Amino acid sequence: MKEKKSIMDRIAESNKAVTTGVDEKDIKSWVTIYVMGKAYKVPAGLTIMQAMEFAGYRFIRSCGCRAGFCGACGTIYRKIGDYKLHAVMACQTRVEDGMYLVQIPFAPAYKATYDIQKEKYEVGTLFKYYPELARCVSCNTCTKSCPQGLEVMDYIQDAIKGDFEKVAHESFDCIQCGLCAVRCPAELVHYNIAQLARRMFGYHGNKEPELLTARLEEIEKGKYKKDWEKLLKASIEELKKLYAERVREAD
Repeated sequence: MKEKKSIMDRIAESNKAVTTGVDEKDIKSWVTIYVMGKAYKVPAGLTIMQAMEFAGYRFIRSCGCRAGFCGACGTIYRKIGDYKLHAVMACQTRVEDGMYLVQIPFAPAYKATYDIQKEKYEVGTLFKYYPELARCVSCNTCTKSCPQGLEVMDYIQDAIKGDFEKVAHESFDCIQCGLCAVRCPAELVHYNIAQLARRMFGYHGNKEPELLTARLEEIEKGKYKKDWEKLLKASIEELKKLYAERVREAD
């Protein structure tokens, strides 16, 4: 049975901030951040996104998944006494005292249209659609801007060499936030270049696993039809048991 709240508890709860649901007396530690030059006092420990909402900002864009996957909340900040620009995701990064924040709207970037089935599996294809690759000066600004910690400059150099496989593996965790392209002095769109390389490698360079080919043939012949029908009729508990007891194939 739930404990009944006293009238004083209910009054205290109703008096909490409308926008944040937090009473100032409940906060033990505060920091000051600056959004577009304006100072705001916010609770320590919040992410940049949470802190901006605490300050009264309402996100209609540049918020996305709120979990570090979509790349929508690209943010650049400086700190008092530090000349460096820091590029981060607002949903992943906790506020620090003295942060000067600037949220960046998604920067429109050129994306080529192509049909990978009709393209040759050679470095010329990358230069055909993204000739700016030749302008890379290896300044490493892109790598320093990446909130995922990817070696962006390295995979761009691999792209210049035509090593599709390396580009595919090194850029795999890219969330296409655009921070690398925003800061690139050579105006490269790194994430779109890497996307083309991954697609080319996936279609032309990545061999179809033998086990996959064999399994598809078995499916087409109806080998698993009865098993599939059994799964469709199974209860949640039965499915959990089957999953736990499954036999795994060797890599």
